[in-house]
Amino acid sequence: MIELASTITCPACGHRKTETMPVDACQYFYECGSCGTLLKPLAGDCCVFCSYGDHPCPPKRRERQSGAASRHHCC
Repeated sequence: MIELASTITCPACGHRKTETMPVDACQYFYECGSCGTLLKPLAGDCCVFCSYGDHPCPPKRRERQSGAASRHHCC
């Protein structure tokens, strides 16, 4: 079973919050609950969890586990 919790760390203020990730989709936007900064994925990442979370999103982890060489399409 894939872990659905990931702790996002805001790069602007360092605030950390554990969130539940969507199972079959990427989350493109996330607003920091402390400073209000709107986070977006970094270049090359599909979602905010892959960029700022301590665990990548479920679609990315499934891709890694299966050894898929192609880019994942969760979005």
